[in-house]
Amino acid sequence: VQLQASGGGLVQAGGSLRLSCAASGRSLSRLTMGWFRQAPGKERVFVAGISWEAGTTYYVDDSVKGRFTISRDNAKNTVYLQMNNLKPEDTAVYYCAARSHWMITTTNHDYDYWGQGTQVTVSS
Repeated sequence: VQLQASGGGLVQAGGSLRLSCAASGRSLSRLTMGWFRQAPGKERVFVAGISWEAGTTYYVDDSVKGRFTISRDNAKNTVYLQMNNLKPEDTAVYYCAARSHWMITTTNHDYDYWGQGTQVTVSS
């Protein structure tokens, strides 16, 4: 599976971005997808995930709940992360990842495939 993340950019605080993760080589319909982010000097951390099982979603914590929405379009083999009301602390490289299991996990090493990352920069 090859994952291609896109949609990052520079935005002012309060703005919005939609990240996309396009998959090739395999259908997303049997993959659980996750978005992670890595801020400068910090570890890569889980942000949101969506299971192939009934499209269940999970968000890391209240810092993104209500602002970020993960979704998938199996027909387009693409997963999205809609990010609204962005804050400077959301600045990071965002990565999409996939795992061949129905359960969402927040652990990096549980994911089998990774995209190349897309930079999101939020200015104050």
